[in-house]
Amino acid sequence: MRPGLRPPAWTATLAWKAAVFISVMCCALAALLGVLVHVSVTRQTVDSARAKALSRLTDVARTYEAGGPLPRFAGVDAPGLPEPLRALAVHGRRGTMVADFRGRPTMWAAGPADGHALAARVDYSLSRSTITHLDRSILGSSVPAIGATLLVGAFAVTRVTRRLHLTAQVARRISAGDLDARVNDPRTRTGTSTGAPRARDEVTTVSGALDAMAATLQGRLLSEQRFTADVAHELRTPLTGLSAAAELLPEGRPTEMVRDRVRAMRTLTEDLLEISRLDARTETVDLAVHALAPLVERVVRPSAHAAPDTNSGTTSGAYSGATGVRIVRDAFVETDRRRLERVLGNLVANAHRHGRAPVVLTVDGPVVTVRDHGAGYPAYLLEHGPQRFRTEGSGVGHGLGLTIAVGQAAVIGAELVFHNAPDGGALARITLPVYGAPPAAPPP
Repeated sequence: MRPGLRPPAWTATLAWKAAVFISVMCCALAALLGVLVHVSVTRQTVDSARAKALSRLTDVARTYEAGGPLPRFAGVDAPGLPEPLRALAVHGRRGTMVADFRGRPTMWAAGPADGHALAARVDYSLSRSTITHLDRSILGSSVPAIGATLLVGAFAVTRVTRRLHLTAQVARRISAGDLDARVNDPRTRTGTSTGAPRARDEVTTVSGALDAMAATLQGRLLSEQRFTADVAHELRTPLTGLSAAAELLPEGRPTEMVRDRVRAMRTLTEDLLEISRLDARTETVDLAVHALAPLVERVVRPSAHAAPDTNSGTTSGAYSGATGVRIVRDAFVETDRRRLERVLGNLVANAHRHGRAPVVLTVDGPVVTVRDHGAGYPAYLLEHGPQRFRTEGSGVGHGLGLTIAVGQAAVIGAELVFHNAPDGGALARITLPVYGAPPAAPPP
């Protein structure tokens, strides 16, 4: 196969491979049986004709020795006698041979007679016709048999592959977060009133194992979610009292340290509560149509004082502040403003915490990118996504900010992906559902 030429994708399916295998095996079996039947029948037919020709030769030899007239199917050095058979008879041996005589297949038998060849012939047309018709019958019956076998085999394989596709589809749904997805193959259930299990094949075993794995995984995740929510709720009340008590402490460095730690613990508790709500899929969205650029600037405004770009009239990232916004193309998006600001705020906070300034937010239509100029995202995050309580190389934070950003992006129907910029730095890209193009600017 030439480079660049690939077979169609459907040739890699199990059904196609099974069909090819069944077809090849059926053809090979039909060919083998056909050859065996052909050889057996041909041998019997030839032996019968040879025995008949030798019997006639014996009768003709007796008539020749008695000096009587020879029948019309016999003669000495008869015309049409094959030369190899004539030579064999002249040398004193008897033999038979099939050859055409006057356009008809004939079985010749020859023997020695006073230095000449005494021959007798038998019409072989009927025997050859029988063999020809037999070959045609074998070929004619093999084609329908192969076709019927292929159809039955394809039907059986299709049933198996359909069950495999269903199992793979359920596995993909589970990996996407739908822990309620199950194969529910009826073959995995008990088949009689006595509770005896039905006979299972390999596909049923895989389906049952997938359902059992999903049920176990769902149970463990639900336990973890309940534990997280319970811990966060239990910590909330004493933290509220602790925060109030910290405000009553006299001013000083120790007091500031206590207040800072209390704020960190309250933030962690609120993050845990938010993650538990995202895990439980109980969040509801308040969708509305917004211009994207003002939302992004609203997120950046508390953390930096951007200077306007005199060339474009928008905010530029090339200024002394640590965070900037660059508007390439504005767009109207349908989203939940509060959740979108939460996602962008977490991405910006993560960029400042683990990256290096400047942090630039770029709006290009419905796509917002958040980029820093640090060492980039670690390999595990690019491959598996954010993981709770696993931080980047600096060790700062609890690893919940990006987890919450991914969860909130999924709630509002946005796609959030993480990359590393080719020239260095972490790059997060969020794509939002587009509502429509921005209205044209009014004429001056």
